[in-house]
Amino acid sequence: MASVIGTIFRVATWGESHGAAVGAVVDGCPPRLPITSEEIERQLLRRRPGQSELTTPRGEEDRVEILSGVFEGRTLGTPILLLVRNRDAKTADYEPLRDLYRPSHADYTYQAKYGIRDWRGGGRASARETVGRVAAGAIAEKLLAVALGIEIVAWAAQIADIVAEVDSDRVTRELVDSHPTRCPHPEAAVAMAERISAARAEGDSLGGAVRLVARNVPPGLGEPVFDKLEADLARAMLSIPAAKGFEIGSGFDAARIPGSRHNDPYRMVDGRLRTLTNRSGGIQGGISNGESLLMRVAFKPPATIGKEQETVDAGGRPKMIAAGGRHDPCVLPRAVPIVEAMAALVLADHWLRHLALRGAAERIDGAAT
Repeated sequence: MASVIGTIFRVATWGESHGAAVGAVVDGCPPRLPITSEEIERQLLRRRPGQSELTTPRGEEDRVEILSGVFEGRTLGTPILLLVRNRDAKTADYEPLRDLYRPSHADYTYQAKYGIRDWRGGGRASARETVGRVAAGAIAEKLLAVALGIEIVAWAAQIADIVAEVDSDRVTRELVDSHPTRCPHPEAAVAMAERISAARAEGDSLGGAVRLVARNVPPGLGEPVFDKLEADLARAMLSIPAAKGFEIGSGFDAARIPGSRHNDPYRMVDGRLRTLTNRSGGIQGGISNGESLLMRVAFKPPATIGKEQETVDAGGRPKMIAAGGRHDPCVLPRAVPIVEAMAALVLADHWLRHLALRGAAERIDGAAT
């Protein structure tokens, strides 16, 4: 099922950019978890369009309707259907593009795959699909916070060549949300905003990178060998529209560091096994080691730009295209809650898988004695 993620905590997203609605079905969430539409909408509002001059002006309110699986403010343990209606889709903006293959979009590849495509705003390939991810991720994040005290914070760490050096131990969601770029470094945030505005004025776009820290993750999460925790995190992050790279811990820098400097030494600290450094990013052998998870996701510049580009139409005839409509000049500010959501979905699923495995082992041990 290509639109489903998870083994126990399973999420299916549905809907197209200019369809009637988008959303998700969450199956496998434990019962009795307190959750409200307001809690889900807090994350949706961080992702929604039109939130600042740095994002697309599409005017969606992104109010969620919980149609099943929650009763009197608590989950029932049954499937949770989340629906967000599309109220500001302007299909007419895409009429001139219906027979064109836009450069670096999914137009041609969806046509090649299915023999049909929804040309209205990119259809299923649009970042509008991530509404369902963020809504479901808000439930997963609540589960992790209530059950384990896990805290997940992501931020815009780079836009173009502007890099923000931030202490991952101290960054908070309040600091992240204090600037429209979602960069918690004040000087870098101003420079990023200026660069995004300049790119928009020129009809161009910018890429960048989101960093994420997940604190209080317990040791033992991950299912080697093919469902290692970092493997599932990589799969989740690279499924986000415009994501082009993923790193855990030292990432690609590990290729140039000798083992004597890269290894994370163990010590007992206050009766708990800890590593003195965290170049592993909180995962060793595909399993969490109790340290904070540290990761980075790289995003390409949005493919829709106002500059004229070469392309072809469905008949293979050469055309020139300069996109109109409403688009993000940089996805980073709105990608932050999406990255948080995907991390929460993976961690919630792996925690429930870990409980199932250990619970079965304890029953076996009990029966043996």
